[in-house]
Amino acid sequence: MTRTDMRDWAKARRARTRHLIELGGLVHKAGLIELVEDDRATLLGAFLELADRLQALAQTGVDPGHLTDRWRRKGLKAFDADREAAAVRQQPLGQEEGSTPA
Repeated sequence: MTRTDMRDWAKARRARTRHLIELGGLVHKAGLIELVEDDRATLLGAFLELADRLQALAQTGVDPGHLTDRWRRKGLKAFDADREAAAVRQQPLGQEEGSTPA
């Protein structure tokens, strides 16, 4: 394996690791870890059930888009709420949202 191949392999591995960490963060953000008391078998079962549901819809000829669209909207709303909460936390004390400093 050449140096370039090794670098490409290492970059791909880092990108995959980052992706997996981000997905784990979503599990945490959804509150699932606490809800199932960090039971990984329960989490996997829940994910498998979601996948089964989407596959069943697709196999019956029903477009699962209505379901995934609803999930996406809910997720985007949660991301927006997190961004707004972070912005409020970063405001200087005594400064309300939308007000200008004196």
